[in-house]
Amino acid sequence: MMNTTTLSETPLLALQVDAGIAHLQMRRAAKRNALSDALIAELHRAFVSLPGEVRVVVLSGAGDHFSAGLDLSELSERSAAEGLEHSRSWHAAFEQIQFGRVPVIAVLQGAVVGGGLELASAAHIRVAEASAFYALPEGQRGLFVGGGGSTRIPRLIGLARMTDMMLTGHVFDAEEGLRIGLSQYLVGPGEGLAKAMALAAKVAANAPLSNYAVMQALPRIAEQPQAQGLFTEALMAAIAQGDDGAKGRMRDFLAGRGGKVAPESAES
Repeated sequence: MMNTTTLSETPLLALQVDAGIAHLQMRRAAKRNALSDALIAELHRAFVSLPGEVRVVVLSGAGDHFSAGLDLSELSERSAAEGLEHSRSWHAAFEQIQFGRVPVIAVLQGAVVGGGLELASAAHIRVAEASAFYALPEGQRGLFVGGGGSTRIPRLIGLARMTDMMLTGHVFDAEEGLRIGLSQYLVGPGEGLAKAMALAAKVAANAPLSNYAVMQALPRIAEQPQAQGLFTEALMAAIAQGDDGAKGRMRDFLAGRGGKVAPESAES
């Protein structure tokens, strides 16, 4: 068991850190971790002000559900300007997850619905438990995604699947979610956090600059035309290999002190 240090805790969010791994947990279990304006603001603050020693974040939701999405009890008749401002506040928070300082691993169980799926899609790695299910019910509620889902989710599952989810209310279960790309890992009930922590330990052991390049450069290169992408790749590769930490790791590998690539089942 990790000897965690609780750095901050509120009724909505708790942050614990151990060995460079931060566990950030949403704590609205009674509301299925519905995303209120206050919770979005706290998520934003948490990612902007991560302690310097943090090298990876594991994001989870307390209780049986990751997040059931927008807290509809807060939904009011907003003007167009107010609705725009509200959506942009979600964009700012989730931008700090996708393009922040460190990689983020999300633990998904139960409802990963609406804004909850938008939040999950901003993470870099998603570990789903068998109970996870995915939906975008905005179309049935007279709404439209407003937390960045229209830009992130199609990159995971394709435009046609997202269109189907929004028009018909189609729900994907955990196995389907793994198959189509909503998660990268699928584990049994109650095993998600342990799996995410194990993955986080691997990520935290990487050179920070390499992690940063994967987070920041890779998605942008994927959107560039090939010629520009290749040039950006060359620049990023040169910067990464010139880092003192990377040079030390390469010396260790060449001296036989670094681990070799092997199938996961063969890893010690």
